[in-house]
Amino acid sequence: MAVIAYDEFTSSSSSLSSVSTFTIILIHGLLGCGNDFADFAHSLASNLSASHASADWRMVTVDLRNHGRSTDIEGLLPPHDVENTARDIANLVKYLDRGWPDVVVGHSLGGKVVLQYALSSAQGDYGDYAELPKQVWVLDVVPGTYENKSSYDVIEEALYSLKTLPTPIPSKEWLADYMINLGFSKSMADWVSSSLKKSGEHELLSFNVDGVIEMYTSARDTNYWPLLEHPPKDMEIAVVRTENWDPDVAERLESLANRESDESTGKVSVDVVPNSGHWIYRDQPEMLMEIMTPRLVSLAQTNI
Repeated sequence: MAVIAYDEFTSSSSSLSSVSTFTIILIHGLLGCGNDFADFAHSLASNLSASHASADWRMVTVDLRNHGRSTDIEGLLPPHDVENTARDIANLVKYLDRGWPDVVVGHSLGGKVVLQYALSSAQGDYGDYAELPKQVWVLDVVPGTYENKSSYDVIEEALYSLKTLPTPIPSKEWLADYMINLGFSKSMADWVSSSLKKSGEHELLSFNVDGVIEMYTSARDTNYWPLLEHPPKDMEIAVVRTENWDPDVAERLESLANRESDESTGKVSVDVVPNSGHWIYRDQPEMLMEIMTPRLVSLAQTNI
């Protein structure tokens, strides 16, 4: 069983008699890596330890298949779709052998991965002893197929352009200029060029191009609205979005969050973070922690 690259740390409580340990797995977006969440994970853990003295918080960040340190790991076999990417998370949990995560958090592509992880867990795909996450945090990604095809076609076009990228890459600035000269926006160029790693005097892509294209198209075409319409019992699917979502999608989410509670199913919540770009955990980390901390603490309190 191949295991993706990961990092973990535990923020210990101030209590001399800690009651339990809660595990949170944080999953990055397309072209990212586990280190993207490092600062936020440490800040969130500190917040949680200060807010709930009778619990330890284990934070796990990962490099998804075809990304970062996982790019060179053998055995992460195709298809490189969302289902197998989510299964990598389950395989990591089994490898660590410290219990199933209480919470999974995913940004962008990672948001689709945590939704698939929740669905596969509920379907029993990870074995009879797999436990469902109690909270699934989806950061700024549409649960269904991507409706605004034009903007997502640009992402796919940018990814395909990297297949013919000249090598070696002299610098991040060179790659950004290269993308702009191909007709891509500065924001797109900066995003792609931020995903490089140093190799001697040059730079290399920190991801596998063919693999991430397959992952992207899978995420784009995968629909999790049925999961949000019928979330598993005792599970909260918490969507945190920016302000610039399609009104119809935003309204559909709000209607799911506002429906009458039913003890036979879980629930959906929606929070909007103003004045934020797509990377909410970087642009508005304090606001995101204000949203997440009380609900995570309440999770711990219910287990006392």
